[in-house]
Amino acid sequence: MTMPLPSLLNLIWRNLLVFLLLFFTQVRSEYHSTDPFEQVRYFTRWQEFDYITWTFEALFLKHKSVALDLPRYLTWEQQREVVLSYIELVRQSDRVRHEIHSIYADPTISDPQAAAQELLNLQTRLSQQIGQQGLLAEAVIQHQTSVIVGEIGLGIGRQPFPPPLFHISSLPLALIVSPRTIIRQDASVSLLPYLPLDEITRLEGEVEQGLDVSSLVVPVGGVGIYPTMVMSTTNLRWLAEVVAHEWIHNYFMLRPLGVLYLNSPELRIINETAASIAGKEIGDAVLARYYPEFLPPPEPDPEPGIVEEPLTPPDPPPFDFRAEMHETRVTVDALLEKGKVEPAEEYMEQRRQVFWDNGHRIRRLNQAYFAFYGAYADQPGGAAGEDPIGAAVRLLRAESPDLAIFINQISWVTSFEALQELLP
Repeated sequence: MTMPLPSLLNLIWRNLLVFLLLFFTQVRSEYHSTDPFEQVRYFTRWQEFDYITWTFEALFLKHKSVALDLPRYLTWEQQREVVLSYIELVRQSDRVRHEIHSIYADPTISDPQAAAQELLNLQTRLSQQIGQQGLLAEAVIQHQTSVIVGEIGLGIGRQPFPPPLFHISSLPLALIVSPRTIIRQDASVSLLPYLPLDEITRLEGEVEQGLDVSSLVVPVGGVGIYPTMVMSTTNLRWLAEVVAHEWIHNYFMLRPLGVLYLNSPELRIINETAASIAGKEIGDAVLARYYPEFLPPPEPDPEPGIVEEPLTPPDPPPFDFRAEMHETRVTVDALLEKGKVEPAEEYMEQRRQVFWDNGHRIRRLNQAYFAFYGAYADQPGGAAGEDPIGAAVRLLRAESPDLAIFINQISWVTSFEALQELLP
């Protein structure tokens, strides 16, 4: 069954219009030598990700599948089967890739290609199946997200605008740059995926030596262009959350909070924190409707009664990553405020070793690390430290009657002061 030609053309033109609106509202100060972004690009121009080519290729793939509009003709069970079968294919592919890597790393195997040939053939077949089924699985999740977003009230006549469009892809890495004297993201440059670690460390070193800054190359789980980019995963809850998170960025881009994303660190934190809050709520609503078995079980209520003291001493509490990272950020901020840059950097390296010893494999812990991860302040503590912005966004959500009111209010915020005016 195919979509009638007028409907197909209307859908194509609508999505192209959304793409053009989002593309041309991506505000960035370009081509100024005093702009930190352009200063960093002196080191990165030959390793930067090509968003324009990726976007047009993704749009082409989307419009190849839009003619069928299959999700609307699938039953609830058939939609589930499409997505769960795709997730299983990705899981099998990950397992096969791991087995191949193990064979090639085994020093006792003299001819790893011959030993792994059967697995290599299987990997090829799985890749083909993933490519074929992936677009349909994406279309199903887009449809399911649209249904939930429309019911929440973030649309026009229960139709979300822009329509949720995403494509699972290899994602660019992000080079984050912060001043050494204060934690603040001054630049973020998207790099080619799969850069080798020696190239990453070389680039970080060149940027730091050339500009006297703190830098860090980090992986990202999604990018809010249009269609949005989402990393391949077997974690369905994470996938639903990131799809919703990145769509919220698209929603904001048609409103002041998104247009002004790069105007100040405060607006970036407001944007990312609000998108994180909404992404979790919408993602969990998608799971509750279509995949309830993937939601975590609710925490049991404590039983009433007298709590007896244990006869044996309790085990020491486990290492609390968020609490330890919060303490680290607060201490670093205090040192930097006093102008103690080098002691702060020495302290961060000492703390990195503590995290490493407790199973958290952090490659570098520096100002750029906190500038990036501290912007996602949807939960208290963690890398945001004592920054009041995330707390203000969380308070606004707690005081809002529903998610749509929260998102629509915050999408028109143009400064931290404007956000504070919305609070009780």
